[in-house]
Amino acid sequence: MSYRSGRHFLQIPGPSPVPDRILRAMDMPVIDHRGPTFGDLGARVLEKLKGVFKTECPVIVFPASGTGAWEAALVNVLSPGDKVLMFETGQFASLWHELATRIGLDPEFIPGDWRHGVDPEKVAARLREDTNHEIKAVCCVHNETSTGVTSRIGDVRKAIDATGHPALFMVDTISGLASADYRHDEWGVDVTISGSQKGLMLPPGISFNCASKKALDAHENSGFKKSYWDWGSMLGNNASGFFPYTPATNMLYGLEEALKMILDEEGLENVFTRHKRHAKATRIAVEAWGLEVLCLVEEEHSPVLTTVLLPDGHDADKVRSIILEKFDMSLGTGLGKVKGKVFRIGHLGDINDLTLLGALSGVEMGLKLAGVPIKDGGVQAAMAYLSETAQEV
Repeated sequence: MSYRSGRHFLQIPGPSPVPDRILRAMDMPVIDHRGPTFGDLGARVLEKLKGVFKTECPVIVFPASGTGAWEAALVNVLSPGDKVLMFETGQFASLWHELATRIGLDPEFIPGDWRHGVDPEKVAARLREDTNHEIKAVCCVHNETSTGVTSRIGDVRKAIDATGHPALFMVDTISGLASADYRHDEWGVDVTISGSQKGLMLPPGISFNCASKKALDAHENSGFKKSYWDWGSMLGNNASGFFPYTPATNMLYGLEEALKMILDEEGLENVFTRHKRHAKATRIAVEAWGLEVLCLVEEEHSPVLTTVLLPDGHDADKVRSIILEKFDMSLGTGLGKVKGKVFRIGHLGDINDLTLLGALSGVEMGLKLAGVPIKDGGVQAAMAYLSETAQEV
């Protein structure tokens, strides 16, 4: 059968489905990126983008994936051989550590079990040991997309402050921005890293560095050679709405529309509330099935995705394959250490109650077809919760 009726359910934790109105906003003739029309667009977007970061600091936009934004953040504020403190919260924290090693930094990687976020007490303990202030930056992943665990960034900031250590604080919220509560200024983050393809509901292709005054000062003394990633040339051009090289022009049309939807129409706090509610409904379904959520700490459950741990002897990728074949729905695969052991349900971006219930129905049917021993009623339990809380929306 070559034709499948209805829309594909893209329930991976990013890239997330792109709303039709964002696609329509991007469907514009390419314009002169040195002309006044583009300068006006760039200035509007760069200013409005600060709202989703909850910042007054500049946000730098790169035509790159989140991986590019990782590298840009590091090379702009550090120097070759600098020691940085990183934490193994999952696959993406591990990949950021690998990138830091490859570009010539000296990362110290605190091991973790992939079921907890960054422990603020461990941050404080290690910084207190560093009496010579050799550690130049503390690097954390806010929302770990491979595990469904959200680290308590505000508490990590308090832990750093309690030691009086001068290290920069750098946070990856690639999958958290515009889905999970995030406060660049209030939490004292020096560099925030993010991307377009998650909560902002855009295709992959642009990524962000948000830089504090302390980070901008560190940039002046950074020893890494850089050209494409250099903040200096970016900020100089951004002042008038332009970029030092060809930007992703039509992506910026889409970004402006996304910001309008998030900030002006739904409201950022309402977006956060919606994501938390859908995440809880998903966990209720998982619990009703008799399965286990990978995240072990209540306050660290991600509002962006839920990672489901299967019983020993059952292949999560087989479950995903059956669900894709029978119900035309994509779920996130397990990555790294948990490959084959878990699948990930994305509930971020442009999603409502009925979308979520459709996704959970596909999961429940797929688990049964795959022979995973589950109890009935997961979808019913989620439905009951969503019905009871509908007045709160």
